[in-house]
Amino acid sequence: MIFTYNKEYVGDVLMVIVKDSKGAALAAERKGQVARVFLAETGETVAWNIFTVSDWLTIKGNGQVVLSDKDVALLNTVLADEGFTESLINDSAPKVVVGEITAAVPHPKSDHLTICQVRIGSESSVQIVAGAPNVRVGLKTAVALPGAMLPNGSLIFSGSLRGQKSFGMMCSPRELALPNAPQKRGIIEISGNAEVGDAFDAAKHWDN
Repeated sequence: MIFTYNKEYVGDVLMVIVKDSKGAALAAERKGQVARVFLAETGETVAWNIFTVSDWLTIKGNGQVVLSDKDVALLNTVLADEGFTESLINDSAPKVVVGEITAAVPHPKSDHLTICQVRIGSESSVQIVAGAPNVRVGLKTAVALPGAMLPNGSLIFSGSLRGQKSFGMMCSPRELALPNAPQKRGIIEISGNAEVGDAFDAAKHWDN
């Protein structure tokens, strides 16, 4: 679940993205200060818009924002008061973390993609299909997990590339809008002493 807010360009609206619509036809219903966006064919909710959200919460920052469990509980009260029966589920875990590539094999249907196994915690790994030329076993890099929103507004969801499942994206410095990002292609290379699973911190993990 992605919470995103940009008062300057969008207005006082909290957008809550629940799932990837995958380009399917959408419909919406509004009750009071809340709008639900759903798949036109199935009725499954994909997003919420909560208008004049500052009536209830003080939100700091632009782009993807992190809300406390207390904030989300309050928003669920707002949804219920407006007549909706669904509720929001908070996930405050970091969405861009330090990961380490533990295995890498060529994609059988591509001459430039690599299927990687990436450790993102002490007991957690994911498969990510990458096209970066500097992918290699042992490399630590920044991993955007499903539920992340990049600085350019791109949303990260699970998917597949040429038939191979991919659960996130390994990021380049430019994709993370890091200062002095090189123009050449390639994922960010993080020092070997960085702790796998830690939230990516530009001040700590990027020294260019």
